[in-house]
Amino acid sequence: MPKPTSFDVIVVGSGASGGWACKRLAEAGLKVALLEAGAPQSDRNFTEHKPPFELKYRNRAPEIVRKTRPIQSHFACDEFNYQWFCNDLDEPYTTPQDKPYHWLGRLRVTGGRTNVWGRGCLRFGELDFKAASRDGYGEDWPLSYRDLEPYYDLVEEYVGIAGMAEGLAEAPDSKFLPPMAMTCQEILFRNRAKEKLGRTVTPARVANLTKSINGRAKCHYCGPCHRGCVTHSYFNSAFTTVADALKSGNCTLISNAMVSQVLMDHDRNRATGVLYLDRITHQPREIHARTVVLCAQTYESVRILLNSANLRYPNGLANSSGVLGRYLTAHVKSGGGGGDLPSFGENPTLDGPNRPTGIYVARFRNTEKGPPSKNFLRGYGFEGGSSVSFNWGAPGFGEAYKKALLEPQAGLQVTGFGEVLPRWDNFVEIDRNVKDRYGIPVLRISMSDGDNERAMVKDMAESAGEMLEAAGAKNINTFANPSAPRWAVHEAGIARI
Repeated sequence: MPKPTSFDVIVVGSGASGGWACKRLAEAGLKVALLEAGAPQSDRNFTEHKPPFELKYRNRAPEIVRKTRPIQSHFACDEFNYQWFCNDLDEPYTTPQDKPYHWLGRLRVTGGRTNVWGRGCLRFGELDFKAASRDGYGEDWPLSYRDLEPYYDLVEEYVGIAGMAEGLAEAPDSKFLPPMAMTCQEILFRNRAKEKLGRTVTPARVANLTKSINGRAKCHYCGPCHRGCVTHSYFNSAFTTVADALKSGNCTLISNAMVSQVLMDHDRNRATGVLYLDRITHQPREIHARTVVLCAQTYESVRILLNSANLRYPNGLANSSGVLGRYLTAHVKSGGGGGDLPSFGENPTLDGPNRPTGIYVARFRNTEKGPPSKNFLRGYGFEGGSSVSFNWGAPGFGEAYKKALLEPQAGLQVTGFGEVLPRWDNFVEIDRNVKDRYGIPVLRISMSDGDNERAMVKDMAESAGEMLEAAGAKNINTFANPSAPRWAVHEAGIARI
C-alpha cells in the first residue's frame, strides 16, 4: 500500500457517486484512494450469456442462495451473481419488531449497486426541488433545477440515456440517445392514456446504450443486465468511471476495505483519514488524506458518520443539527395493476430478443398545471411493460393441449413508485448491542408508511385500473398492498444536503 500521507482524497465506495468522484478528482490531477468494501470486478465475472445448465444448481435451488442471503435474495440476487452481494448473516442490521424492513441491493464488489440496478434515469425537476413552496410540507432544496441542469447534461452525455423527449416539467427531458422501441401493446396503452386521460406514457429512460459511445457497444438485447455486461452496454461504474480514474494513474483502488469510522484531527477539527477493516484478514488499518468523501450508499455512509462519534462529537460526525439519520425516505411501490391486451399477431418465443426495459408513466398527480389531489401530497410515476407469453395454463391433453399452449397471451403491467414524505419517525441509528462479522456496530432501521403513503398506494391501484380500462384491457387486476416488510431499494434522506 502507498504511504498513508501520499493521498489528497479518500473516496469511500465505488458505486454511482463514488465512481464519479474518483473520475473527476483523479483526472484533475489529485491523488485518490478509492476504498471499496467488496472484491474487484471483472468482465470474467459477468454471466449474462451463461446458460443455467452450466451452474451447479441450474439456478433452480433458491434456498441455497437464501441460506446466506435471506434478505438480498429478494432483489436481483440469484445463483448467477449471489457472490456479489453481502452475506446477510455476516453483515446484519436490526429493526423494531413491528417495522420489518428489507435492506436490499447491498453489493460487495467494485461498482456497487450499479452492477445490478434497474438503470432507470429520471431527472428531478423544479417541482421536486421546490415542493415545499407548493404544498407547505417540509423544506425546499437549496438548489434549483437550473443550478443542476448542466451537471445532468455532463453526466448523461457520458453515461448514455435512451429515451424520448416529452417536454414535461414534472419529468424533464435528458440528453437522450434514441429510445428503445415500444411494443404494439405499449403503443396502444400510450395512445389511449393520452387521448382519454391526458397522461404521458413514454419509453423507459434507461442507462442502456442504443448507439455506441465512449468505446462501449450498443445493447444487443440479451436481457439479464443484473448479471453484468461484457459489451459494457449499460452503465456500471466498474467499467466506466472507476476504470477512467484508474487509467489516469492518480487513483489507487483498495478492495475489501470495510470502513468503520472517519479519523479526526481534533485540534484543527478536520478529517484526516479513515479506519477500515480488511474483509479477508479482519485486521484494522488506517489510511490518511487531506479530504474524505463518503459515497458508501445512503445507509452505509450515515453508519460511518454515526460510528465516528467521539468526545467532541458524541452524536456522530456532521450531526450538529441532530438530524443525522432522520427523515429516511424510500419509494413506496406496492400499488399498480395489469391486464390482457391483443397480441397483434406476435407469437411467444423462448429465444429472445429480450429488451432490457419497458415503459414509464410520468407523474400526473399534483403537477404544476393540474389540480391538487384531495387525498395526498406529492406524486408518483409508473414503471412497467408488456409481454407475450405461452399459455402455460392451457387445458386439455395431447394435440389439443399443444395447440392451446401456443396461443399467445399478451398482457401489460405497471407498478407505481411514489415519493415518501420525510418524517422524523423514519430514521436509522446505531444498534450498540449488535456488531457485524468485522466488529462494526450495525444499523437499526425504523421505517414505516404514513397516511400519505397509504393514500398514494390506493390511488396507484385506482389510476392503473383507469389506464388499463382506457386501453381496452381485459381481465384487469389491480393491487394496493401494505408496504410490509418495507422496501423499494431507492433510499434517500438521513443526511441533509
